[in-house]
Amino acid sequence: MQNLAKTEILTDKNILLKRLSVISELTKLKITVLVSLTTALGYILAAESINITLLFAVLGIFLLACSSSALNQYQEIEIDKLMPRTLHRPLPSGKVSEGFVLNLSVILLLAGSLILYFFTNFSTLVIGVFTFFWYNGIYTPLKRKSAFAIIPGSLVGALPPLAGWAAAGGSLLDFNIYLISFYFFIWQIPHFWLLLLLYGKEYSEAGLPVLNNIFSENQIKRITFVWIIITMLISVAIAFSGIVIYSVSLVLLLVTSGFLLFNSLIFLSSGSEKKDIIKMFVKINVHTLSIIVLLSSDKLISIFKNI
Repeated sequence: MQNLAKTEILTDKNILLKRLSVISELTKLKITVLVSLTTALGYILAAESINITLLFAVLGIFLLACSSSALNQYQEIEIDKLMPRTLHRPLPSGKVSEGFVLNLSVILLLAGSLILYFFTNFSTLVIGVFTFFWYNGIYTPLKRKSAFAIIPGSLVGALPPLAGWAAAGGSLLDFNIYLISFYFFIWQIPHFWLLLLLYGKEYSEAGLPVLNNIFSENQIKRITFVWIIITMLISVAIAFSGIVIYSVSLVLLLVTSGFLLFNSLIFLSSGSEKKDIIKMFVKINVHTLSIIVLLSSDKLISIFKNI
């Protein structure tokens, strides 16, 4: 009897882990965690003190992002079936039903919206819900029509820091938060076009309009390089915007910007091998994480120093 009970417990545990794994895939956890980090960054930069509202703001935006990701996979199931990279996602592989994904998306949307409504403020809720509808109602359909959909679509990444800023009571007329948001807007464009260099053929074969159908690989590479440089220049602008408190933070921001410039020049002069593209993809994302960590740490040190 004990062995049977242990077997049942292990079976239940395995089923639970598989379900959690599927939900993680549906909600694109790596992306939604980054959305949470940028929301936290916006809150920290606007805050005079840290309280539980930070947790509610991050959780609310995180749940909305998860809902948006799940709905996106429902919207793109037919496309995902055609690409090797996405063929094994929960919906095209048959791990879950379309009804399950829709229900999950609705539950996450309601939960995130209620958290923002009751525990933050109306501005944060409006920004969060607007981001959801922009991603699923504007960007997702636009991807089927334009190879340049990522440009308006990048608004989705620019809004979470603004939501965090609003949740902390920051002025929505403050130039600094728009500079921060503009960085995340611009960064997504080379981030996505590096993916095109890796998977553009798959997108094209799935029937999506992509830059690969307009430009050669070398042209896309040069265009991506220009956008990486713009990303770097905005991070330099952030360093001198006045939002940075400590000199060491300013120096580190300039160092990480210089590191991105150096690596982008290597990328431009390198071949078009997959490993070179992946290296650049990793480095531009590391740069963005560095921006988040440096700006957050700079402000948190100031806050806790004055307690």
